[in-house]
Amino acid sequence: MRARLLLSIAMLLPVVAAAQPPSAPQPEPLNAAECEVWLRELAFARSVAEQDGSAFAEHLHPQAAFNAGATRPLRGRDAIVAAWTPIIEGKRLRLAWYPTRVTIGGVADVAWSSGPALFESLEPGAEQRFSLGTFHSVWHRDGNGVWRVLFDEGAGRAPASPEQVAAFHAGRRQSCPRG
Repeated sequence: MRARLLLSIAMLLPVVAAAQPPSAPQPEPLNAAECEVWLRELAFARSVAEQDGSAFAEHLHPQAAFNAGATRPLRGRDAIVAAWTPIIEGKRLRLAWYPTRVTIGGVADVAWSSGPALFESLEPGAEQRFSLGTFHSVWHRDGNGVWRVLFDEGAGRAPASPEQVAAFHAGRRQSCPRG
């Protein structure tokens, strides 16, 4: 009887294993330059969290384009800072984001970063207080070695539950996932 039970369990193991969803592959560790961009992205987000318009502007390439995929993107540091001033001031909307991926390809002075973005409506009586989206930024290292945002685009904004907001905060890494 015991042998039959063990045989039954042994036969079921492949079925149970096949029913388990495959685990997500771990992202490749980042190199030193990608970590520079990672930390720069965190500082960029911190400039908004700390309502520091000067620090925000310092992160922008002079000819940056925001909403890069739109028919009418915001072009130039001054136009972007002007459009983002209400967000930076944080009176009606609080915006937070952090990178989950940074990649540098064959050109060492261009990098791509991406991650989640959390929008919090500060309007009294707002029907939907939180929403989540993603951001995608292209960074360029200038002649002084400083990484600045050249292109930026946000996407996929949708209402967020309290659990999703908690997961957003829990997912933030302050250190770069270096190899």
